[in-house]
Amino acid sequence: MAAEEKWKRWASKQDSEAEQAGEKEPCVLLGRQLGEPGRFAYAALCGISLAWLFPEKEQSSFRTEFMEGFVKWLDLPEAVLPAMAAFASGLGGEGTETFAQILLKDPVLKENPAVLTQDLLSFSLRDGYYDARARVLICHITWLLRIPLEELEVLEESLLESLKEQKEEESETAEVARKKKERRKKLKRYLLIGLATVGGGTVIGLTGGLAAPLVAAGAATIIGSAGAAALGSTAGIAVMASLFGAAGAGLTGYKMKKRVGAIEEFEFLPLTEGRQLHITIAITGWLCTGKYGSFTAPWRNMLRSSEQYCLAWESKYLMELGNALDSLLNGFVNMMAQEALKFTVLSGIVTALTWPASLLTVASVIDNPWGVCLHRSAEVGKHLAHILLSRRQGKRPVTLIGFSLGARVIYFCLQEMAQEKDSQGIIEDVILLGAPVEGEAKHWKALTKVVSGRIINGYCRGDWLLGFVYRTSSVQINVAGLQPVDLDDRRMVNMDLSSVVNGHLDYMKQMDTILKAVSVKTKECWPEEKGSDGLFSPPAKKSQQAAGSEAREEENTVREEDAAGGEALPP
Repeated sequence: MAAEEKWKRWASKQDSEAEQAGEKEPCVLLGRQLGEPGRFAYAALCGISLAWLFPEKEQSSFRTEFMEGFVKWLDLPEAVLPAMAAFASGLGGEGTETFAQILLKDPVLKENPAVLTQDLLSFSLRDGYYDARARVLICHITWLLRIPLEELEVLEESLLESLKEQKEEESETAEVARKKKERRKKLKRYLLIGLATVGGGTVIGLTGGLAAPLVAAGAATIIGSAGAAALGSTAGIAVMASLFGAAGAGLTGYKMKKRVGAIEEFEFLPLTEGRQLHITIAITGWLCTGKYGSFTAPWRNMLRSSEQYCLAWESKYLMELGNALDSLLNGFVNMMAQEALKFTVLSGIVTALTWPASLLTVASVIDNPWGVCLHRSAEVGKHLAHILLSRRQGKRPVTLIGFSLGARVIYFCLQEMAQEKDSQGIIEDVILLGAPVEGEAKHWKALTKVVSGRIINGYCRGDWLLGFVYRTSSVQINVAGLQPVDLDDRRMVNMDLSSVVNGHLDYMKQMDTILKAVSVKTKECWPEEKGSDGLFSPPAKKSQQAAGSEAREEENTVREEDAAGGEALPP
């Protein structure tokens, strides 16, 4: 990739200059190489961005701690702290573009502005905790500086590659101490990982052996010798062990050994072989015989990150539901679908009184399996919440995507997480497609406490099947999968998929097209979309959104410009 080649050339030049200068001590952190105006503008830009991204009162401690640490990282005088605190509290937003221009004019950034992404990544990883809010901030800063998001992805992936390639020999004393400690924790290790992983199962996280090379020499070409020193000098193995989960077992090491409440099946299946500093978990909404008989089938071309997983849950009941859906649509009821649609979709609200009697006579075909899966999806979501809260996946950002009942799993996962302490900084983005959940904004407000990036609600107004299964309760509630969720929050993004989704079953069959519509990269479009900003693209680049959404996008942009004092911010 072009970005990767650029980084190699830049790193080679830095190494050459260091050799010519005869440097023996680690070089200065990249951020500290900026002039004082550049460092001030850099910190101010981060403070203003934090205030826009996370303005909530409960996020104030994160903003404060981030800025205090960042001022030290940049070696700015303590006298600037009051100004940075003011920026992080919401003042000075009108200076966004000015600070960005000051920063870009700094000589250090002229050749390669993306070194700023490198510096922010180094700062964010310094304690072995890649907070989802930090990654959202990095994406936002890269957008403000017109740096392709691909630069960040290359840095994250290259860092892991360097860890795999480099080998660091332990000293004899360190090795003895490590083995002694491992013996003491052996029993606990076995209990944590479970027999599946100990017996040779696939593991998500990097083990200590792969994590060991995180020292100055191992990562210097990617994050700079000083940045690597900052990560490796005091933390080293501990940093990466923290990032990738306890004992390296991660999510794939987790498989439910016994029933948990009403749940009978709960397991993570790998979708990709790669490793990444941020992961994606996909959740399928139902199963059916044939091509879509596996949990992984709909997601085979998704490329949201190079480390992706699929949740396998309650396959017995999801298969029964899938077969019921096929029976309902392939039988004589299919002939009534269009006629039923005329009577049932009224301004996006479906009522229980307008369904034709011929359709109601076969309701039992779908009602029972749907009702069972509706209940179980909520329980699975709550269980998933506690898995993520326990940091089984390590301390790194997670993106969740699901359709139909899979989206319902995500919804209840987030609702459960919102009720727990320390639930912030785990979830980066969530994408719910055709979600059979409440569509009232008040029910979605809790999700903003947990999600750092975007909450995407993909809906189809003409999804008569979703309206039909909700016919008994839709008088009281709106359904998110049928209409936009009117939540006034920068995280909330409603996407009308009516142009690509003709019915509920299309969420499985047309997944590749849907993923592109919601700006999620897929394997076949990857070569064509290098440098795409994905979910963080500026409004002008969002050409994939379904028809009818342009007006809403323009309205959001105008509102954001007003809030930012005339500076257009990413949607």
